[in-house]
Amino acid sequence: MSRLVVQHPRLSDAAVAAFRAALGRAPTLHLPQLATWEPVTIDGDRVGEIADSLGVDAEIVPLSARLSDYRLIAFDMDSTLITIECVDEIAEFAGRKAEVAAITEAAMRGEIADYNESLRRRVALLAGLPESTLQRVYDERVRLSPGAEAVIVAARAAGLKILLVSGGFTFFTERLSARLHLDFTRSNTLEIVDGRLTGRVLGEIVNADVKRRVVEETCGAIGCTPSQAIVVGDGANDLKMMSIAGVSVAYRAKPIVHSETTHAINHCGLDAILNWFVDQLPAAP
Repeated sequence: MSRLVVQHPRLSDAAVAAFRAALGRAPTLHLPQLATWEPVTIDGDRVGEIADSLGVDAEIVPLSARLSDYRLIAFDMDSTLITIECVDEIAEFAGRKAEVAAITEAAMRGEIADYNESLRRRVALLAGLPESTLQRVYDERVRLSPGAEAVIVAARAAGLKILLVSGGFTFFTERLSARLHLDFTRSNTLEIVDGRLTGRVLGEIVNADVKRRVVEETCGAIGCTPSQAIVVGDGANDLKMMSIAGVSVAYRAKPIVHSETTHAINHCGLDAILNWFVDQLPAAP
């Protein structure tokens, strides 16, 4: 048995009407940002076609699925938990943002086979910047994605642990961890000597394989399987950790990611995840 969940920050009457026509009945729940139908048997491809044509988020989810059925929620950082790519913003202070951003975009779209080399190339362009640049980027440019705090609070209340696993940098993951009270983090360490970035990364680079391993190891540490994990990301380097999750979420993601994940959010904030679970749905007015 399944539920259809249709969402948009400003859900239009036209969108609701289109799904109502496709299903032959009014929604079970209809709020300004959310409409649900249950139970449904509509084809997922048809749902996708309607959603794409109307610019809304629509997902078919198990009718009985509960957030509390899961034990872990894992987030990518850049362009997922936060709205920016930190390496691109750091590069602006070196006058190299366009060059770095082009490499980042290609890597996230899966067009660069060697992620480690792509990161080394980008970080090399940061050489010589003062360490204080990192704090400026954090203070001036790091913003949480819409709904990030809400979904973390709800997940924690439902008993889930929170993991932030990123191909970005510890300077940012550590601060976000403290701010959001996260349980686990893993990311890359920029080498800093005499107060300046050297243009090198220390230790093992957190690439797609490492991200998958971190999710597996974290699940092992808390006594669950990856099938009890929800993984949220946007780029090609998230696909391997998404592939082992019980629920994988492409958040405003690159095209290569959409075809490989359980669900997608293109228009709503991260808190749209909550409405896929019966224990998180708001009460009918």
